[in-house]
Amino acid sequence: MAYVRAVEREQQIVAAAIRVLSDIGVPNTTLRGVAAEAGVPLGTLHYVFPSKDKLLRAVIAAVIDDVLDTVQSDLDVGSGVAHAMRTGVTTFWKTLVEGEIGLQIMQYELELYSARSEGPRGLAQLQYERYTSLIADLCERAARDAGERCAVDFGVLARLSLALVDGLILQYIASPDSDRAHRDLDRAVDMVVLLADPRPVAGRSR
Repeated sequence: MAYVRAVEREQQIVAAAIRVLSDIGVPNTTLRGVAAEAGVPLGTLHYVFPSKDKLLRAVIAAVIDDVLDTVQSDLDVGSGVAHAMRTGVTTFWKTLVEGEIGLQIMQYELELYSARSEGPRGLAQLQYERYTSLIADLCERAARDAGERCAVDFGVLARLSLALVDGLILQYIASPDSDRAHRDLDRAVDMVVLLADPRPVAGRSR
């Protein structure tokens, strides 16, 4: 077997784990199945990830990094908070909800798995903390670069935005009506932007 650097081996295993988890679900996923998908011996997987928890945490981190890259691909933070929120949510939905519904189901399964097995400070908390931080950071950067201020704290804005999108994803999973989902998504963004009420900071011109 050709030598593979540790970081590349880790990425290889995490990518395989995401595919398996998305395809067959968290309850049916085994480390042996992930090793087979990655094309590595089970012993190698155990060496890189000594526990299932470490592998799942690496999976969550990789998924969130992918979300960040996807959201930022069409984002112009200098165009303000409203633009950042609408563009980011729309890009995320088209690419990672409609295009990767198994990935979304996997994340909900991981949340429930964590809540059942680890309690309040497990993977579920990690997921929501990372997503909240991602949204808050993007909104704050958009406001700063556009010379805007918002009427609510960026953390509050992020948690409410996440709650709305989370709920719409669950509805889409249960009843995948794309037209309805996009209409509801537009209205959800309208509501959050209205709450944020982004306005130019006094003394700065757009």
